Amino acid sequence: MKLRFPRLRGRRLLAATAAAVVLAGAGTWTVASATGGDPPVRREDRFMTVPEAAGGGGGGTVRIDTSFFTSGGSGRRPAVLLAHGFGGSKEDLRSQAEELARSGYAVLTWSARGFGRSTGRIGLNDPDREVADVSRLIDWLAGRPEVRLDAAGDPRVGITGASYGGAVSLLAAGNDKRVDAIAPQITYWNLADSLFPGDVFKKLWAGIFFTTGSTSTTASGPVGPKGGPAGEGGAGAPSALAAGCGRFEKSLCEMYERVAVAGKPDAQARELLERRSPSAVAGRIGVPALLVQGQSDSLFPLDQSDAAARAIDRNGAPVAVDWITGGHDSGTKGEQDRVERRTKAWFDRYLGDDDGVDTGPVFRVTRTGGIDSTNGRTQLRGASGDYYPGLHGDPREVALTGREQSFANPAGATPPAISAVPGIGGISQLSGLGVGVSMDFPGQYARFDSERLDEGVHVTGSPTAKVKVASDTGEAVLFAKVYDVGPNGQQLLPGQLVTPLRVEGAGTGRTVEVRLPAVDHTFEAGHRMRLVLASTDLGYASPARPATYTVSLGDGGLTVPVAPGVRTGSAGLPWWTWAMPLGGVLVAAAVLLTGRRRTAAPAPDPELADVPLQITGLSKRYAGSADRYAVRDLSFRVERGQVLGLLGPNGAGKTTTLRMLMGLIRPDAGEIHVFGHAIRPGAPVLSRVGAFVEGAGFLPHLSGRANLDLYWRATGRPAEDAHLDEALEIAGLGPALERAVRTYSQGMRQRLAIAQAMLGLPDLLILDEPTNGLDPPQIREMREVMIRYAAAGRTVIVSSHLLAEVEQSCTHLVVMDRGRLVSAGPVAEIVGSGDTLLVGVEGEVSEVTADKVAALPGVASAVRTDEGLLVRLDGVRAPELLVELVRLEVPVASVGPHRRLEDAFLTLIGGSA
Repeated sequence: MKLRFPRLRGRRLLAATAAAVVLAGAGTWTVASATGGDPPVRREDRFMTVPEAAGGGGGGTVRIDTSFFTSGGSGRRPAVLLAHGFGGSKEDLRSQAEELARSGYAVLTWSARGFGRSTGRIGLNDPDREVADVSRLIDWLAGRPEVRLDAAGDPRVGITGASYGGAVSLLAAGNDKRVDAIAPQITYWNLADSLFPGDVFKKLWAGIFFTTGSTSTTASGPVGPKGGPAGEGGAGAPSALAAGCGRFEKSLCEMYERVAVAGKPDAQARELLERRSPSAVAGRIGVPALLVQGQSDSLFPLDQSDAAARAIDRNGAPVAVDWITGGHDSGTKGEQDRVERRTKAWFDRYLGDDDGVDTGPVFRVTRTGGIDSTNGRTQLRGASGDYYPGLHGDPREVALTGREQSFANPAGATPPAISAVPGIGGISQLSGLGVGVSMDFPGQYARFDSERLDEGVHVTGSPTAKVKVASDTGEAVLFAKVYDVGPNGQQLLPGQLVTPLRVEGAGTGRTVEVRLPAVDHTFEAGHRMRLVLASTDLGYASPARPATYTVSLGDGGLTVPVAPGVRTGSAGLPWWTWAMPLGGVLVAAAVLLTGRRRTAAPAPDPELADVPLQITGLSKRYAGSADRYAVRDLSFRVERGQVLGLLGPNGAGKTTTLRMLMGLIRPDAGEIHVFGHAIRPGAPVLSRVGAFVEGAGFLPHLSGRANLDLYWRATGRPAEDAHLDEALEIAGLGPALERAVRTYSQGMRQRLAIAQAMLGLPDLLILDEPTNGLDPPQIREMREVMIRYAAAGRTVIVSSHLLAEVEQSCTHLVVMDRGRLVSAGPVAEIVGSGDTLLVGVEGEVSEVTADKVAALPGVASAVRTDEGLLVRLDGVRAPELLVELVRLEVPVASVGPHRRLEDAFLTLIGGSA
């Protein structure tokens, strides 16, 4: 449906006049190369000449560099305008334009004023200049025979772009009734709020903005109207880059210099930026909007898309919100392809009138799910809901404690605290993995802590708190943030984000509500929430005048929003889930038809009756090979109560060993005894073994409980032997057990599979990569499941690539490499068998002492650490080293091995992993 606004009734006459101007530019046709069977894409490059300002203000003309892409037949099709980001040009969008053209769209890209080869000055999306240019591009599209029209002069058109280009798509939708759909990405709603949040100057990002706009983005610089360098003729072409102003409009340069010198914004600066913001036309944006915003974005945080979503929703237009992991602080490469696919689907629905296309959920958020051990990349998983919860969600109260605290704003605001660091990509995204660079200086902040959380809290939105602030200067500038503090005291700043606020009239104290940055983050059970208010931050301007601030808690503690309706998506069921039942029927039929008899199993060994597992001389060759082994001469033993980690690089033979253990494949040599019984396919003793190997298949339309009931009935064993309640308690599924499995997240599927393996409470539980695809909180839960299960006197064997998890959850290890046993024994022994010792000392060790220890015979190195002295041995034994340390009068308090499981593992396999 086209939404029209009476304010623009006079545009038809303007379109006819402008068309005569823009078509005066020379055009050049080229054919883009096609790959494989893709149809070729035709590209027309053209300079369009447009007025310097709408309505003729300013005089002269500006040339806009454009490219027009089409593919396929001669029929009319919807059009898409692609807008580039700040500092870029139309060339950044070529591959996306070609892909959309192959999908049946007419695509127009252009370099905005002052960028690429376009002339004119940067106006930061001035409605009379850059935004008016978009309307003139739409005029041009209306005259193209390839473009579908809704009426004369009215093409079917959508606009998408990121950052600077995202803002112009919103502004164009509010200024031109012919825009039919938009998909802005990582952009601003109110530029004044973005650069002056809380009335505090965001100096680092503003400096990057104006530095970028003060230099040319091409080797030749901005071009003049005749294709030569700017200044070779033609009105509106700057004769030179003005010192301190570059390609910006003069009013913007003056505004930036004034605010940068003062260190704080003024009313005139706010008005100038607000006029160039989509918020200025909030009541007139009434078209379907897909809003994509980055969670790692200290420039345009999530509150910008939230304000846009609320405004467009009030206007009655469809809105979808997508929070991605990236943003201006870390880039969007990890999700670029997915966002482009969703944008195309959005245009297919609202430009192509394809009602059957799936445009995705109303709200989606990407969550970080650990590291993929196969390629080292961050695992990303989507969570979605059928409504947008906003930034307030379902509020929960978290009590905070802390006395009234006084701290300083240092002279010159130096040294500053550190949160986000623009230009250092990836740091903010890594906060989801427990890594960050945040720093607060003692004496420059107040903090208030919660108790340790009894259960995990997943915050989705903006926490709030009330605080009372006093300042001896009458004014305070504060930077508020909420840390996630682990049990070991290590703190993490989610998203590396802070909220700045300026508190006026604080001479005698003033209570204010602080709205913290919007995040999507899990605070795990056992962790604390820590509210910190600091006097400085690297990215912002603080008062240079020294001051003392006094802060105390107001009423209540921290109010955190949660979104229970937003659930992590489950992984698709693999093909073998559906093939397994059919395969089972075929196998059963083959057994019945051939009448093959099982090989008689030997009598059980009474000496091993209480031993969960003993493997002796086990070997298995690869199919069709006489000398290549998957497993060779493998022997080890597992006792009751142990959690055994089966480790090895890819191809070590771990899964082959587990499959032989469960009777799924036969060994070529050797024996496997479970509680004294030799393992054969179908051996009765296998009823005492529960296994989860290579995933588990469930019927998606049934609930988790129904799937478990169906599985147990298939075993033919009495229902009372299932011990369903005990298995479910250990697995910790909770009320999700009654939901259909198709609604489960990957973590819930994994736990359901573990519960299935634990049915009947088997004495031996075998888990192959049980944490695969789980996020950190779910991995921790899985670790606790295994420990609880073995604590009851049972035995767990787990194969995993996550060495840190194995080190925390397993009591014993078996390390394999190339099918052979490398090492077996308690974790402590394997980890502690290295050549590095940690010497604990009383007090500090001087550099001179460390050098003396390093010079001892048989010592490779000695390094000072916070814990003492880290000594790597090269021939000398620990007792001999201790004698030498005493001789050197080193105040030794303890001596012990110092090595992580990862170090031991790599040493054992020779680094082949």
